[in-house]
Amino acid sequence: MTILVVMASCDSNFKKIQKINSVPFFASGDAENINLKYVDSGRVKAILLSPRMLDYSQVKYPFTEFPKGIDLTLIDAKNQKSSVVILADYAIQYTKKELIDLRGNVIITSDDGKQLKTEQLYYDQKNDWFFTEKFYRISDIDNSFTEGIGIDFDSKFQTVTAQNSYAERNKTD
Repeated sequence: MTILVVMASCDSNFKKIQKINSVPFFASGDAENINLKYVDSGRVKAILLSPRMLDYSQVKYPFTEFPKGIDLTLIDAKNQKSSVVILADYAIQYTKKELIDLRGNVIITSDDGKQLKTEQLYYDQKNDWFFTEKFYRISDIDNSFTEGIGIDFDSKFQTVTAQNSYAERNKTD
């Protein structure tokens, strides 16, 4: 019986220590049904739509969370909507690193019919570069595809580096 009392006592102290070492933080901003335009040097670079945004700009490593997903359209240098639209179930933007972590049913669609699907994809905003180490599949409108694990590419799909990939090209006659 003494052993049980000692264990309960240790367990209680352990929980108190955990509470002392935990640092809770809360969003400084909470917005619904947002329509954000990212502007750099007077030019709109992207349009972001999301059902919910949580702003954690007051923490040591600031970030913005999109717990209900995003719809992101990139704008090209001529202020035209880019051929790239990005959808994800969840996203988090790390402000200082200029990095967006996209998760859950990530789909990138281009106006020429190409579509990339993966479960997680990172977007380096500063370098306009995407990358993942997860499984991905890129398909064309003619059902040709490339799939594999690990890929990185620029937002225009002009420079692509694929790792461990397999491709199948369908011929159209």
